[in-house]
Amino acid sequence: MPEPSKISICGGRLIDPANGIDAQRDVHIAEGKILQIGAQPLGFHPDLRIDARDQILCPGFIDLCARLGEPGAEHKATIASETQAAAASGITILCCPPDTQPVIDTPAVAQLIAQRAERLGKSRVIPAGALTQGLQGKQLSEMAALKAAGCPILSQGDAPLRNMQVARNALEYAATFELSVMLRPQDADLHNRGCAHEGQVSARLGLPGIPEAAETVALARDLALAEQTGARIHIRGLSCGRSVEMIADAQARGLPVTADVSLHQLFFTEEHLLGFDSNYHLDPPLRSLADREALRQGLAQGVIGALCSDHRPHEADAKLAPFPSTEPGISSLETLLPLSLRLAEEGGIPLSRILEALTRVPAQILGCAGGDLTPGQPADLCIFDPKRRWKVDAAHWHSQGRNTPFWGKALRGRVTWTLGKGRILWKDPHEA
Repeated sequence: MPEPSKISICGGRLIDPANGIDAQRDVHIAEGKILQIGAQPLGFHPDLRIDARDQILCPGFIDLCARLGEPGAEHKATIASETQAAAASGITILCCPPDTQPVIDTPAVAQLIAQRAERLGKSRVIPAGALTQGLQGKQLSEMAALKAAGCPILSQGDAPLRNMQVARNALEYAATFELSVMLRPQDADLHNRGCAHEGQVSARLGLPGIPEAAETVALARDLALAEQTGARIHIRGLSCGRSVEMIADAQARGLPVTADVSLHQLFFTEEHLLGFDSNYHLDPPLRSLADREALRQGLAQGVIGALCSDHRPHEADAKLAPFPSTEPGISSLETLLPLSLRLAEEGGIPLSRILEALTRVPAQILGCAGGDLTPGQPADLCIFDPKRRWKVDAAHWHSQGRNTPFWGKALRGRVTWTLGKGRILWKDPHEA
């Protein structure tokens, strides 16, 4: 059956934060772009009409940090499995960190990943280019070549950047090429291979702790260098309340700095480690309840602009060793929507603000088209049923990684359709 080129989505609640829309509106699509919002254009005859009654329609989600396994760790995941999981989760664009094998420090590797995803026809992958060659923190990467190859942002992934002169040079060069830099605030020496928040819980369990200062010291350094160089920086993966205060102060002084937080940091705390469940082994670690509440407040106020999954799929063996020896991370693409809806309900944050943090703001950070449903823009969107309940099990899971604390549990909120540039990337089997 040929792909429909003209689509009308009717009867749904449209939430488009970029355009300030939260109302029942029909959306009409032609040739891969948004044609019109509202009444059907004269002479427009859709090839497909989607009934979105009792559902919500919004721009496709944009995930700023999702590891795909491939290349180099196909035993954990592949581009095929994870872009399928992303499409089923309403994610139309995801950003892949550069710490693949080989590292994304050449145009060839960047193009390999993006083209592989494009051939598969699911969610689009935007690779983040390596800030330094091999992520070794010694020599700068070929930034201009990476930008030309489709890397709009540079990153060290989780690799430390200890030499501050190299860091300064990197930010200066990135600013020259009008590239944003995504920085993970973590001092490797203070981190010292810990596996839990340094506090009462880690002391009680005998787990090596990671102090708050491992994040805040590195963040202070990054903000000082951003002020010195004028580079646009994005702070990836906050975990501390004090970090929110530091970001707010920098923004108030006019620094071009944005930040994100992983959704699981807004739900879990160090208390979840009491059962030694390795699915709660994360990096950055789960911190205190006060930190969690400060992160939620930072998101609500817009200090933290974006939400992301921080998706890290693992094979089963990676989580079977004693807690400190397990690999950190959660497979989290497919819980992105349910947790977002729960955050709106439990955290008192308007759904429109949460969707803005998943759409408009990430698009601005990456400098890519998407994140809004303005006529003329690419038709990247998702439709979801906020009330549909589903069980996290093999029948409903697409990611190759099953390392999630939600396995076997029921969640609420299910994507029914995902469209990328007007193409159907995902359709729920229950939809007519």
